[in-house]
Amino acid sequence: MALAPGDPAPDFTLPTAHGGTISLSGLRGRKVVVYFYPKANTEACTLEAQDFTRLKGEFDKAGTTVVGISHDPIKAIDRFQSKHGLAVQLASDETLDTLEAYGVWAEKSMYGHTFMGIIRTTVLIGADGRIARIWPKVRVKGHAEDVLAAARDL
Repeated sequence: MALAPGDPAPDFTLPTAHGGTISLSGLRGRKVVVYFYPKANTEACTLEAQDFTRLKGEFDKAGTTVVGISHDPIKAIDRFQSKHGLAVQLASDETLDTLEAYGVWAEKSMYGHTFMGIIRTTVLIGADGRIARIWPKVRVKGHAEDVLAAARDL
């Protein structure tokens, strides 16, 4: 069953870059943007993370925490965050539990090969812990601005 606006957002507790952890339940009372990205240090994923970082102050003013989640090992996420000076929290889901709970771990196809991977998706969660909006199969250009506008309106 796919998640939809109005559904409770699946809780998670994941390791974050540089030794921390983050849990959705620990952010209750704040709006949360969870963006799922396929792989650290790839072109589109870097641009997306930089866009969310550039707008972090605006998300903060809107009472919204931004969290990026990928399947990358935590060491790769540490390097990614340090290399690009990323200010948003980045978390690792090597177990796939959160990726599967949100329905973003799926079969993909590239150059005639199929494989399992992350479908670039963003989820806006209200302060009540319910999903407010989902952006499936995200196109990076202008996306962070769209998400910020939706967070402000929530």
